[in-house]
Amino acid sequence: MPLVKAAVCHEFGAPLVIEEVELAAPIAGEVEVKLEACAICFSDLSFIDGGWGGTLPAVYGHEAAGRITALGEGVTDYNVGDAVLVTLIRSCGTCMPCATGQPVQCGTGYDRDAGPLKTADGGTLQHGLACGAFAEKAVVDQSQIARIPDDMPMDAASLLSCGVITGMGAVVNTAQVRPGQNVVVIGAGGVGLNAIQGAAIAGAARIIAMDVLEEKLEVAREFGATDGVLATAEKPWKEIAKITGGRMADAVFVTVGAIPAFEQGLRYLAAGGDMYIVGMPHSGAKAEYEPVILGAVGQGMKGTKMGDTVLRRDIPWMVDLYQQGRLKLDELISGRWSLDQINEAIADTRSGAARRNVIVFE
Repeated sequence: MPLVKAAVCHEFGAPLVIEEVELAAPIAGEVEVKLEACAICFSDLSFIDGGWGGTLPAVYGHEAAGRITALGEGVTDYNVGDAVLVTLIRSCGTCMPCATGQPVQCGTGYDRDAGPLKTADGGTLQHGLACGAFAEKAVVDQSQIARIPDDMPMDAASLLSCGVITGMGAVVNTAQVRPGQNVVVIGAGGVGLNAIQGAAIAGAARIIAMDVLEEKLEVAREFGATDGVLATAEKPWKEIAKITGGRMADAVFVTVGAIPAFEQGLRYLAAGGDMYIVGMPHSGAKAEYEPVILGAVGQGMKGTKMGDTVLRRDIPWMVDLYQQGRLKLDELISGRWSLDQINEAIADTRSGAARRNVIVFE
């Protein structure tokens, strides 16, 4: 079985180890992709830290782009050499969620311990997030890829695989923000900036970014925020009331995994408004709220996974926006790193200063 270089997690919370692993050839319905770029997402860090469980060793990474190098039996929509992005959205196409346009909620299970990856000596190696993209090559189901323009920069394209569709999709797909509505985005990191971009494209009247760092609020304005409020302010809801003339927000998007943000976010809502859970806390983390308040003023909370994205519908649209200059992708990239530098890139991501760090393969 061919060997590829990968960053392997052997122990939760420990640095990844660069080593050679076995990668099986694609079987029916699968494709092999030689990766050219893979961004680092906080979901990868949550798995590396053991926040969501899973078995070890594992290869994580799921926000990637590259070119197809092999096709499994029955794959007819793609050709070797096609430029594609690789995502964790694996869908069977036939279960009820898939049949009703919700592929991110596909009900068909996948055993990530029985995937295409093995250790160099043939041992079990988890196919992390059904992608295993912290590696030179990945083998994934054909439902997990989407074609991109041949000349599109791979580092920019990789961001469409998770960060962009998660933030932007939460706004345009899940919340269906309408022109004239007020929006609050908590967290001005990679996903938050894309929620801000989505709100701007959707025509929101006020797009209020919240973060603990003033410099990140300045960046948020570059991506379409009309206002910025420090989350560390004594009573940030009063700041939002001033900005909106007392109306508050029709939609609040919590793009970080911090529990206080979920608890406080409800205070920013207008009557009839909804808070959307975009950021993912570790398993077992709990927030408190008063149901009577939500019931009395008709407010709600809703989760959104991967922006409720439908790849074949949303990716061509977003690529077109990028080509028009209306969707910022290149500006999201904070740093480019080699696979051998992945632990440095992860440390930089943890610092909170990065928008998106991207592993670029030779």
